[in-house]
Amino acid sequence: MPDNPGNLSTDLRGVGNLTIDAIKGITDIVESLHQTIVGFAGMFGSPGQLRTRGITGMVYRNIHSVTDLVGDGIDSLLGQLSQVIGEKDSSPAREAIIAALNGVLGDHLVARGNPLAIPMQFRTGGKPWDEKTFADAIRQSNGPLVIMVHGACMNDLQWKRKGHDHGQMLARDLGLLPVYLHYNTGLHISENGRKFSDLLETLVKRLPQSLELYIVGHSMGGLVSRSACHYGKASGQTWLKHLRKLIFLGTPHHGALLEKGGNWIDIILQISSYSAPFSRLGKIRSSGVTDLRHGNLLDDDWQGRDRFAFSGDQRVPVPLPENVQCCSVAAIIGKESGIIGDDLIGDGLVTVNSALGRHHAQMNLCFPDTHQKVIRGIHHMDLLSHPKVYETVKTWLKR
Repeated sequence: MPDNPGNLSTDLRGVGNLTIDAIKGITDIVESLHQTIVGFAGMFGSPGQLRTRGITGMVYRNIHSVTDLVGDGIDSLLGQLSQVIGEKDSSPAREAIIAALNGVLGDHLVARGNPLAIPMQFRTGGKPWDEKTFADAIRQSNGPLVIMVHGACMNDLQWKRKGHDHGQMLARDLGLLPVYLHYNTGLHISENGRKFSDLLETLVKRLPQSLELYIVGHSMGGLVSRSACHYGKASGQTWLKHLRKLIFLGTPHHGALLEKGGNWIDIILQISSYSAPFSRLGKIRSSGVTDLRHGNLLDDDWQGRDRFAFSGDQRVPVPLPENVQCCSVAAIIGKESGIIGDDLIGDGLVTVNSALGRHHAQMNLCFPDTHQKVIRGIHHMDLLSHPKVYETVKTWLKR
């Protein structure tokens, strides 16, 4: 029993406040990431940047405001958040809030059995596929299925950006049937990869044997897709026989700048005994986020290791899947060639070398020249809507 219960009470309240501060801090990181990508002001800008706007801004304002209301820890915050955003509301704002929350704390949500944890499922228009939806879609489609796999802290509805949706445009122009994967981006990429592989195996059992599969993955979605291919092959699953093409849009095959920066912050904070306790705040970020440091795909890349330790790249090499045409698009913010823009900044989140899988011999993904494209003057989120990106994807898929 402590000598001074009053101090214990104060300490507990302090820990609760630190927990809330940590959530607010990690929310700031995600919000700043979006702001940096969109405006590129954050790379060299001042700390007092403008907040994100529109629906995205409302999402983060809601998270911040709800965080301010709660002082009893993460679970209390999540309960309060659930009440504020509503259980049945399926608006884009609610979907965006939950997607961001899962990206930040998705592994915690699953561990606690929290109903806000996103289950992996195929959806169209934000609605899960059921037997009737599937049967109707297959009956109406004359072309292959194209599976759209979103990136970190996002959801399937966010494939629509600036009035454009790659999946819907591919349906219009090529007669493909778009199917959107919805998943918890806070889980380890390998966990999502296995789940995705199992879901695809269930899907192909309902398909005509001749029907082909294509996959388009944005950002983390490309890593989840590669992980699924690995585990599908290891398990002898049959869906890989249907997969013809796999297209990556800004996928951090060899890691993303954001998480590498976050890892360095961990190390710097722990150098001093005075700053070390604050490093724990940054460690609230999810397993999915820390997997982005190097582009982890397998359980072996993280199991038995401290995922916050600075230990270098210890990944098991995973080649691109055999007998599948793999293509990759990289974006560069700068309109003109330059060492800083091309090699260090890329699209604001992923460098060109990482997006194109370039590495030393063992890790190099070796995309053929005809299966890689670099597009200048756009940022990471533009990969979802830019006309040059869409025309590139369409050209690859109709070959």
